[in-house]
Amino acid sequence: MVTPYKPKNILITGAAGFIASHVTNRIVRSYPDYKIVVLDKLDYCSNMKNLLPASSSPNFKFVKGDIASADLVNFLLVTENIDTIMHFAAQTHVDNSFGNSFEFTKNNIYGTHVLLEACKVTGQIRRFIHVSTDEVYGETDEDAVVGNHEASQLLPTNPYSATKAGAEMLVMAYGRSYGLPVITTRGNNVYGPNQFPEKLIPKFILLAMRGKPLPIHGDGSNVRSYLYCEDVAEAFEVILHRGEVGHVYNIGTKKERTVIDVAKDVCKLFNLEADKVIQFVDNRPFNDQRYFLDDQKLKNLGWSERTTWEEGLRKTMEWYVANSDYWGDVSGALLPHPRTLMMPGSEGSEEIKGMLNQFNSNQTQTVAPTSKGASPADPFKFLIYGRTGWIGGLLGKICEKQGIPYQYGKGRLEERSSLVLDIQTIKPTHVFNAAGVTGRPNVDWCESHKPDTIRTNVVGTLTLADVCREHGLLMMNYATGCIFEYDANHPEGSGIGFKEEDKPNFTGSFYSKTKAMVEELLKEYDNVCTLRVRMPISSDLSNPRNFITKISRYNKVVNIPNSMTILDELLPISVEMAKRNLRGIWNFTNPGVVSHNEILEMYKKYIDPSFKWTNFTLEEQAKVIVAPRSNNEMDAAKLKDEFPELLSIKESLIKYVFEPNRKVPAN
Repeated sequence: MVTPYKPKNILITGAAGFIASHVTNRIVRSYPDYKIVVLDKLDYCSNMKNLLPASSSPNFKFVKGDIASADLVNFLLVTENIDTIMHFAAQTHVDNSFGNSFEFTKNNIYGTHVLLEACKVTGQIRRFIHVSTDEVYGETDEDAVVGNHEASQLLPTNPYSATKAGAEMLVMAYGRSYGLPVITTRGNNVYGPNQFPEKLIPKFILLAMRGKPLPIHGDGSNVRSYLYCEDVAEAFEVILHRGEVGHVYNIGTKKERTVIDVAKDVCKLFNLEADKVIQFVDNRPFNDQRYFLDDQKLKNLGWSERTTWEEGLRKTMEWYVANSDYWGDVSGALLPHPRTLMMPGSEGSEEIKGMLNQFNSNQTQTVAPTSKGASPADPFKFLIYGRTGWIGGLLGKICEKQGIPYQYGKGRLEERSSLVLDIQTIKPTHVFNAAGVTGRPNVDWCESHKPDTIRTNVVGTLTLADVCREHGLLMMNYATGCIFEYDANHPEGSGIGFKEEDKPNFTGSFYSKTKAMVEELLKEYDNVCTLRVRMPISSDLSNPRNFITKISRYNKVVNIPNSMTILDELLPISVEMAKRNLRGIWNFTNPGVVSHNEILEMYKKYIDPSFKWTNFTLEEQAKVIVAPRSNNEMDAAKLKDEFPELLSIKESLIKYVFEPNRKVPAN
């Protein structure tokens, strides 16, 4: 006899759905030493209330998410140390598959593929139970006395069953090619409490309760086999512990009923005259006449059907009578052909959303510490990358001053899984990217460290943008305006600045090349706000990154007017831009230009009257630097329109930099 399998940490997909919720509640209740992590995107036929029996158990954890998210699936497998997967998540209603077949391919095939690949990559899964359907066998002959056995040919006849058969092929391939320990189940129709009323039995019950006709596709002669949900949950419990790797198990019953017989039995429960209530409607594009399974293999494991049809139907009827508003407004589902209910990702009513919050509060979770003053009621929470950088450090101080909870990311930008971990742990409302390579001590460093520059400035930034997009987050990206240089259309001293839509024309330094490259690619991401910073200046004149600090320490400087960014004024504006969910490209500079000499004249006037400097030409400068430098004027009209209080560069320099640092008494 095979030694029973004992899992430790189980991931159940689609657990807020009908069958999976009964399986989940049963396992959570019966096996308190198993940790059960459930993953569900809360589609239209899922309901958080289905999991209420398990919600307060310490071995239960709910995660809202999509199996098609590779990052999320990998994250869960690793962080929850999953060793077993029970894969229920799927689109299952045949009528919907005729109207929206691509959604079935996405969920049933692609979603399964994502799970399998994650299992292959992590290498820690000891059981992968794939839940399929009897419909993959196709239609059974009307006169057949022996049902389809597990080795029967798969001949699906509708888009739904075709996608389930396709998913099975992937499961089988991963078992054979990579040794993944897979088990597949194929089940008959299931009924019972909690089922979304697009399915036959709950639809008939609710319609009968409302005194409405019971619509039957075609002539009602189609034959189906029905199992009560608790019996099916027990079947999965048996397969989990006793099923053999590499095998397929039919979960079925030999007790068959025509659709019209089901309608008549429902009428009897409500004392209705079937002849007056039953209404024949157009058939499906293709409606299999019969599904018939051979269930002996599962019975050999010790399982058997316990609930009679009469008892199960009565229990189901009583539940729907007592819970008639369980699903809210289901009028659309009660139509004869309800194909319009495909609403992926919907959380449903305010009641359901409240329950989701309750679930989260009931579960033991690792909660990352927040900044001082953070509370659950805070409308914003920022995740900042670039903790050791100048701008990143200043952003943290601004958040503290404004009372905004924030945390610095621990992940490296080029390591996708670490970014996902940050987001899943911190749960931010916005992400700020102030990380990047500018060079040590200047951009000349990038010329001899090109792979490092690409890794952070291009690969890292794009990876973060993509992860944020996948999680529905806005990314504030501190970029550069050093991708332009004065040209014939934007001559020096003309007052004609480069606009947001202008194409970068400066490729003198490798740093600028990478920044221009990533900016162009980020245009494809509608969740990114790109801020073009130029020659940043702050009131901290001791910071070696500060443009004023730099030029005040040089032996010689050029004298060219440039657009610049006063961080003391503009960084708080970037926080406000995040709050307003602004997107796209923005020239993030103060209006106007200021030259090196004009700045140093201010430095002399406010800081050091004895200060002296010497100018040299661009040609002379080129002899002492490796890469050319960008000089330009940026058009800040777009930013000024959004923030009319924005000061010009010279006004801002005086207000935010020189007046606070004044050492020379004012006259």
